[in-house]
Amino acid sequence: MTENPSVAGAGPSWVPLNPRERRVLGVMVEKAKTTPEYYPMTIAAIVTACNQKSNRDPITNYDADDVEDTLQGLRKKGATILIEGGGRVSRWKHTLYDWLKVSKVELAVIAELLMRGPQTEGDLRARASRMEPLADLGVLRTILEGLVPRKLVHFLSPPGQKRGVFVAHGLYPPEEFERVRQAFANRVVEDDEVPTRLSPAREQVAATAAAPGWVEEVATLRAQVDDLRGQLEKLAAEVRDLKSALGA
Repeated sequence: MTENPSVAGAGPSWVPLNPRERRVLGVMVEKAKTTPEYYPMTIAAIVTACNQKSNRDPITNYDADDVEDTLQGLRKKGATILIEGGGRVSRWKHTLYDWLKVSKVELAVIAELLMRGPQTEGDLRARASRMEPLADLGVLRTILEGLVPRKLVHFLSPPGQKRGVFVAHGLYPPEEFERVRQAFANRVVEDDEVPTRLSPAREQVAATAAAPGWVEEVATLRAQVDDLRGQLEKLAAEVRDLKSALGA
């Protein structure tokens, strides 16, 4: 597996994905990064990860046939590969570094969007930081600005909005993306998200006071709890696989 940045001027190597394909790839990236000792993944583990109730939107109820069919479809598109088990349970890997031509941090951001759909920059930074370090919003915005020209992410909020900016991945089929775009174009901005014109001095004070440090800490802790829940569910799936392989 290669971790390649995009090649300037090259056309996209990827194609749009349906909701089930997006969820499967998103959780494969997440688990590869957060629990690498259990990666590549079995179908049972992917089922559990897809249906996990934390850090997922919407909540799904896929079964093994759903996931296997999806993996086979992604395999034909070049986004997954099957590793033969040799008498043991077969496992699957994603090939998104090559398929999307992204770096490790870029893939973490995209995977988070694949698992939860559109979200604010603040939520995206806290959640993606479980997979790769993102020191602050400035770092995230630099990454997003590099992904936008490649059509891998899109800003959904109106240009010029400073707070509560929503971001989406670019792997939607065109018709679905248009529905998503319209939904956020018509979204009513909350009062505390409306940008206010301030003098430079007041902008600096407001930026310092706008979000207390504990707000970011709570968001990070919530993301860590989500990750721990996911790891427990993954371990339960691995135990079931082991019992099945042993004929228990």
